[in-house]
Amino acid sequence: MSTRPAPLLRGVARRAAGFLAATALALAACSAFAAEEVPYVQTPQNVVEAMLKLAGVRGNDFVIDLGSGDGRILITAAKKHGARGLGIDYVASLVQLARANARKAGVANRVTFVEKNIYDADFSPATVLAFYLLPDTNLELRPKMLAELRPGTRIVSHDGDMGDWPPDVKIVVPAPGKPVGVEPKSTIYLWVVPAMVMGEWKTTVSLAGRATEVTLDLAQSFQSLSGAATVRGESITIERAAVRGPLVVFRFPYNGGTVRCEGRASNDRLVGKVTTPDGRTQPWRALRVN
Repeated sequence: MSTRPAPLLRGVARRAAGFLAATALALAACSAFAAEEVPYVQTPQNVVEAMLKLAGVRGNDFVIDLGSGDGRILITAAKKHGARGLGIDYVASLVQLARANARKAGVANRVTFVEKNIYDADFSPATVLAFYLLPDTNLELRPKMLAELRPGTRIVSHDGDMGDWPPDVKIVVPAPGKPVGVEPKSTIYLWVVPAMVMGEWKTTVSLAGRATEVTLDLAQSFQSLSGAATVRGESITIERAAVRGPLVVFRFPYNGGTVRCEGRASNDRLVGKVTTPDGRTQPWRALRVN
């Protein structure tokens, strides 16, 4: 994995046509050279292992590593956890190095490394997405991650946050020998991709012995959930609401007790269980209507 500056290809002043053509050719040549020569920053092996542990990598996971460098994240994921994976890097020599390292480690049948721009990659096969990128790059890629990754996918980052998307877990680990930074330590961030459940939902809940229609108006900011339940014309603020992967939980007070809802989101459905104020737990389903 690596931290590299993005190519700067804008800001060339307008000149004569011949000069523009020559400048464009020179810039293209320099950019191609830089792509091969810019050094990358390795993630210390103990940080790699901490990242994989925090993400809970298992044998049934498919890990995609953005800026895979010498391949150490995927090689460790395959060798220690039995996972499969794909490494993406735009530097051909690093891709070749990662492939060679995978062969030496005996895991070349479980991991693949390709030369590609990470902005053009398909993230959707990942159950775990790992990277060591600049924070600005994380933010640029964030909409793509949320659009392509399935709810429940774990995202693990070395030393780079996601702006106003708070991590589900954040830890600091020692990083002896780390070549960048003031102190020999690394921060690791973990996010679980949340289902998008904002909108209006309809459900039916048995309240006081009667099947009662409930309307839910849900607002969402990443894994944080808020909103109201409308029951028999009364709007009630929901409490303790959250989204973790496909799992949605919330509650609201009613008739001296509490209605607790828990369900898994799939397309425009929430399916799970509801506990009513009388303490009974029943199957529960809600449908998004807007």
